[in-house]
Amino acid sequence: MSWWQVNADTLANSRFVVSPLAEATASLKALERGTAAYPDERTWLDAHLPAYRARQADDPLTALLVRAALGRTWNATFLTPTPTGEGEQALEDELTRIRETPPETARTDLTLSSGGPLPDRLCRSDLPERAADLLEWVWTQTVLPYWPRRRRIIEADVIGRTMQLSQGGWITALEDMRTGMRWLGGSRLQITAHDSPPRELSGAQLMFVPVTPRQSWVSWESHRYAVVYPCSGTLADTGQAPVPEPLRALLGSARASVLMLLDTPKSTTQLVALTGQGLGSVGRHLKILLGAHLVRRRRAGRSVLYYRTAVGEALLEAQSSG
Repeated sequence: MSWWQVNADTLANSRFVVSPLAEATASLKALERGTAAYPDERTWLDAHLPAYRARQADDPLTALLVRAALGRTWNATFLTPTPTGEGEQALEDELTRIRETPPETARTDLTLSSGGPLPDRLCRSDLPERAADLLEWVWTQTVLPYWPRRRRIIEADVIGRTMQLSQGGWITALEDMRTGMRWLGGSRLQITAHDSPPRELSGAQLMFVPVTPRQSWVSWESHRYAVVYPCSGTLADTGQAPVPEPLRALLGSARASVLMLLDTPKSTTQLVALTGQGLGSVGRHLKILLGAHLVRRRRAGRSVLYYRTAVGEALLEAQSSG
């Protein structure tokens, strides 16, 4: 078991951070794994996995580098630099940090992540540049076309975590963030079930970085620490159940979709991310649903959350039983 000693000041000053590089790295890990964690990811893999595998087949050295860098229990450190915490960084700036890694540091990191001596073919000086070029390709070809929607999902997850924080404190907000992570008490945050020495984070900057693929890792650099975690399942799995035809006829397809998603309280930002509808459209649907007493709203911190009323539940139950 590995844990971090996190004092009250460090936790109070922690923040959520959006990182395009983390999203690209998580997508690289998903492509390398080749198996989907949820239906939308299956669709994405079907669209992009053939091109990724063709690229790796054409460049076996980079393919070998990736297998060494994405170890079974640890990523090569130079591949996952810790965010600076100074707002959302441009991908180019994050990739520059990888490209500027000294070759000997990259080889040391790869030796640790692969769990053994490096193959002779990886004893070379251009590994950081190759890794950055691959991540840039993954971003441009497989992430950027979906980034506006993925970013909305990430923002919606942050709102949901903030709601959990306001209702149940950090224990609630952290308990399902990533596999193996939980609050132990005594200012101790378990990071993983794997054994490694504890780390003292007093005075450090702690960041939580959501990504849409079902991938997770931790990183640290000097006084900065980051937990990269997958967005909650209801947000990442955006495949929605089909709207029953009678409900579609009664409310309209878009408005019925909003009502069906309110089985748990959600903000307008979350509904925009899940439906793909614009903020104005979602707002109009919610106003009508409120007027019909099918939903209610309540404030949680700075967010307003919407949820189905008993009347709304009865309407959906009648559709499912009919």
